Formats: sequence, structure tokens, C-alpha cells
Amino acid sequence: MTEALPFDSGSDDVLATAAAWKAEGRKVALATVVTTWGSSPRPEGSQLAIDETGAFVGSVSGGCIEGAVIKEGLAAMKDGRHRLLDFGVSDEQAWEVGLACGGKVQVFVERVE
Repeated sequence: MTEALPFDSGSDDVLATAAAWKAEGRKVALATVVTTWGSSPRPEGSQLAIDETGAFVGSVSGGCIEGAVIKEGLAAMKDGRHRLLDFGVSDEQAWEVGLACGGKVQVFVERVE
């Protein structure tokens, strides 16, 4: 079961938590929003840190995107490979599912060494 820690929008808090987890001997992954287009709930530079148990702090989006990023962070901790994830919906698709607008977000996920 994943544990969401209190969210604070400051990336310093996310990085400080990731550093503390590493100092405790935990495996850690870091996700960073690198590109956005259109509607995106979090700006470029937003970060999310994940530990090996699935605990996380920060935010890169919310909803199903955040869940997918956490899953990829756990995988990155195991295989050591970074990932560049693309999520998006066109304006046309957005209207079909009842959303006001489309958007795109690209998230870089890496294991913290």
C-alpha cells in the first residue's frame, strides 16, 4: 500500500525528503515534469519522490498519471533505467470524455543513486 505524505509544492521539500530516505538506506526514485502543453495541473519542474515501499511526496500531476509515474518509479529502482513518460489527450478526445480542454505532460523518472 502506498503512503502519501503531506504535499508541499516546494521542490526543496521533495528533494530533502528524497535525501533523507537515501540516508536511511531506502531506494528512491525521482520524477520531474520536463514539458507541458495545454492544460496541465502541475508546471514544469514539479517533482515527486518515491521510496521502495511506494511512499511518495510531491506531485507531478494527480489522478491516474501520478499512479503511473509511481509505478514507473518503482520499476526504475529495480532496473536502474530512467524513463521519459508522455501523457496527453487531444482537445477532441477531451471533449468526448467530458473534459474542458486537452493537454500534455512529459515526466522524467530516474533512480536516485
